[in-house]
Amino acid sequence: MNAIDTRQRILDAVDAGFDAQLATTRDFVAIPSTRGAEGPCQDMMGDLLRQRGYEVDDWHIDVDDLKDLRGFGPIEHDFSRARTVVGTYRPSSNAGKSLILQGHCDVVPAGPLEMWQTPPFSPVVKDGRMYGRGACDMKSGTIGALYALDAIRAAGLKPTARIHFQSVIEEESTGVGALSTLQRGYRADACFIPEPTSGKMVRSQVGVIWFRLKVRGFPVHVFEAGSGSNAITAAYHLIQSLEKLEAEWNERARSDLHFKAVTHPINFNPGIIKGGDWASSVPAWCDVDCRIAILPAGRSPTARPRFSAVCRPLRAIIAFSPTIRLTWNGLVFYRKAMN
Repeated sequence: MNAIDTRQRILDAVDAGFDAQLATTRDFVAIPSTRGAEGPCQDMMGDLLRQRGYEVDDWHIDVDDLKDLRGFGPIEHDFSRARTVVGTYRPSSNAGKSLILQGHCDVVPAGPLEMWQTPPFSPVVKDGRMYGRGACDMKSGTIGALYALDAIRAAGLKPTARIHFQSVIEEESTGVGALSTLQRGYRADACFIPEPTSGKMVRSQVGVIWFRLKVRGFPVHVFEAGSGSNAITAAYHLIQSLEKLEAEWNERARSDLHFKAVTHPINFNPGIIKGGDWASSVPAWCDVDCRIAILPAGRSPTARPRFSAVCRPLRAIIAFSPTIRLTWNGLVFYRKAMN
């Protein structure tokens, strides 16, 4: 059989199995696997792998086993129900290069339900696209990879090297799912992650830092607001200052080897804001959870002092110098570019 015939047999097998793939994707997307609720998705993935004859390793993640490993990102979260599922294909005789196929089953919160045209966990197909929380990022890719292996088998072919199919969690926040597979000992010559990247190879990617601004003001009754210090207003000034930092880093990106042609690669986002206790009191506190991207050079700790430098001069412009505390409360990783 020549390469052209082999390719066509695989493509025909993909087409023959596509309706089943679509149905499985719909079932997978219908599971609301937000943080801490990924268990049913991992149950489904374990069953899918067992049905196909893979060796299945399903374990609870112990964060204490990971906290000292390179790449660990601490975050405020209960991991008592966190699991990783890996299915392994082992050929009768090993030859060639081994492979890891990995997808994450966790999804971001659905947000206000009234903003959805259809319920987020009731996936629908419209105009050739599936709509539902997590359909794109990245449950369709994970199921697509699983059915790609099915198509190879249906075409009468057998991979000659070991394959690990990994379903992980916490891609959106810490990466502990992927890290747990390394701690467990899973390795391969290559890894393919079917994330949505517009069908293009990614040679470089920005890093990410999560941080929390904890601003403290001076509370007084609103009738004498001028004698107090409003922590929410102070936090707003901090956000504006960090937006200037975002602009500065994007200007620096214009001379970066990998990002000079990319429009606005560095994005800052104040994602959660909480503050105050009473509408008639000048707020004494305000916490802002933020995320900012970092160009892939050096190591993440070098970026951290810059945030503190941004916070210090702001005290001079805020009455009564409210306390500003900066904490690193989540994902921190600094990617390097490929040559």
